Amino acid sequence: MENYLIKNITIVNEGMIQVKDVLLSNNRIERIDDQIQTKKKAKEINGEKKHLLPGAIDDQVHFREPGLTYKATIYSESRAAVAGGITSFMEMPNTIPPVFTQSLLEEKYSIANQHSLANYSFYMGTSNDNTEEALRTNEKKHLVCGIKIFLGSSTGGLLVDNSRTIEHLFANSDMLIATHCEDESIINRNKSVLLDKKKQLDPSDHPLIRSEDACYQSSLNAVQVAKKHNTRLHVLHISTEKELLLFSNLLNLEEKRITAEVCVHHLHFTSEDYRRLGNLIKCNPAIKAPHNQEALWRAMLDDRLDVIATDHAPHTWEEKNQSYDRAHAGLPLVQHGLLLMLDYVHKGKITIEKVAHKMSHAVAKCFQIKERGFIREGYFADVVIAALDINTIIHKENILYKCKWSPLEGVSLGAAITHTFVNGHLIYENGKFDESLKGNRLTFDR
Repeated sequence: MENYLIKNITIVNEGMIQVKDVLLSNNRIERIDDQIQTKKKAKEINGEKKHLLPGAIDDQVHFREPGLTYKATIYSESRAAVAGGITSFMEMPNTIPPVFTQSLLEEKYSIANQHSLANYSFYMGTSNDNTEEALRTNEKKHLVCGIKIFLGSSTGGLLVDNSRTIEHLFANSDMLIATHCEDESIINRNKSVLLDKKKQLDPSDHPLIRSEDACYQSSLNAVQVAKKHNTRLHVLHISTEKELLLFSNLLNLEEKRITAEVCVHHLHFTSEDYRRLGNLIKCNPAIKAPHNQEALWRAMLDDRLDVIATDHAPHTWEEKNQSYDRAHAGLPLVQHGLLLMLDYVHKGKITIEKVAHKMSHAVAKCFQIKERGFIREGYFADVVIAALDINTIIHKENILYKCKWSPLEGVSLGAAITHTFVNGHLIYENGKFDESLKGNRLTFDR
């Protein structure tokens, strides 16, 4: 493996910004210093006027393999991820077949071992009927990111709505439980009320059907069960102001037993965007009224919301351009999530130090990821070089998702990812890939 010496780079790490040299060798960050001279053969990279960030870690993606590879594959979407500065991902179990057994879970790891350009982990899936099999994941808690419970509607039998099953999982899991929280009975009631008023639903009805109350009630129930059993709970994609009442910033992240994630699309879009983008921004939970977006920003900045993710969920153009009822829910975002947040740095909405914290440091702490998420000597060299003086214009020709579309198409973002290193390997450089080495399975200090 080639060594790299990055000279005069502005390092963004652990709340500090400083200009240093960085030596990458043997998969690791070997040295960080003012001026590094090395006898090792190393490729030198000029870091002047550029920033070095820890590679982003996305704790929620849907890469669709196996079973839905016409939409996306682990290879195609991990390729998009590293081009966007995401060096590690955690992928969801709603593939075909759903990940309801330990053997199916390990099959996904095998696929990633052969094809993923980024580091990877996969959630164990749950149903009303696989409780004991899901809890066997306790035996490999240092090798698996967590257990996923869909408490809101999904496909493939992943909805868990049996209260005894939920209690049993929360009471007996030694692992982090990640939840999708939406109350199915409230969703069905809202939909019925709307259909009584109008014959045909449209995308603007989505946040009324999958409402603030539907999210709040489900999140409340999850938090109550977690507190009852002292379960390590991570609530995904918070989308409402009301849910923020359930989370605190009074403890350090390492001490929290209940944490929460916010996604880039809930920070960027509001319900006003349905007029322009329609089903392209249909997702679950729904993008909601503007006051929710404003509250999410406040809570993310004051640490009630702990991490930022993408919930990357690609569907084909044809699947999105159907009637509202038939259009699939989900947005492809993994290539542009970090860039979108760096654009908000330009706009003065967030500091670059906070971006590094929410998309790298905090994710590593939340999941107890071993030796990643920070720019520290001895840690794996998952680092990204960003140019904040170059714009990235999103258009079909540079979209790397297999689905080949983005709700951000035509948008100019005020930053560019120029280099991405995964385990010290320069996988991406100015639009070109070196795919000779693949990513590694994440491990966890548990």
